Amino acid sequence: MSDIKKLVRIKELVDNAESALRVAQQLLSESMGLNEEEAVGAGVYKEKAATVTKESTSASKIIEGVFDGQNMVDKKGTVFPVPANYASKSKLIPGDVLKLTVTEEGKFLYKQIGPVERKTIIGPLVYDDGRYQVLANDKAYSVLLASVTYFRAEVGDEVTLIIPMSEESDWGAIEAVLPKFDEEKEEAEEKKPTSKKKKKEVDLEEELDI
Repeated sequence: MSDIKKLVRIKELVDNAESALRVAQQLLSESMGLNEEEAVGAGVYKEKAATVTKESTSASKIIEGVFDGQNMVDKKGTVFPVPANYASKSKLIPGDVLKLTVTEEGKFLYKQIGPVERKTIIGPLVYDDGRYQVLANDKAYSVLLASVTYFRAEVGDEVTLIIPMSEESDWGAIEAVLPKFDEEKEEAEEKKPTSKKKKKEVDLEEELDI
């Protein structure tokens, strides 16, 4: 396993542990009648999450919230880490509404239930200050490390990035890596001399004085 894959796996394990702790804290707070402390920077997503209906239809615990680019924020401002692999493969972007189901066995199951309106832009992938970003629209959009590894993208690659249609966002989701075109190779192919077969045909015509 490569170092970068190890880092992604470690982050997934940490995210799962944090999610379990968050749910335990929320259940404890609800039982004691306490309010959760609002997460820093989660205000806008907390407000949107307040409009999302939260239901528990079985013994499983169901929590609904809004994706902020890395995590899910519920209407109380509680932050639940979303597995990076799931977010990357599902191409989640800020504003998407998610449902988290915590089963009786303690499994955390995320599902996208309300995708926000989207648009795509194109830009190069860069690495700056310890994180991957895509430069487009005179802005640097952060992308998940798991998304970069999933699409096997490299710094300098042109990628298609999905971002919210109207909402401001510092994050986006990679949709695809654009194929590379080697212009120098194409020019070299065009400048290649004619094949030996064609040359022999020309020589034969000269000998026959055609």
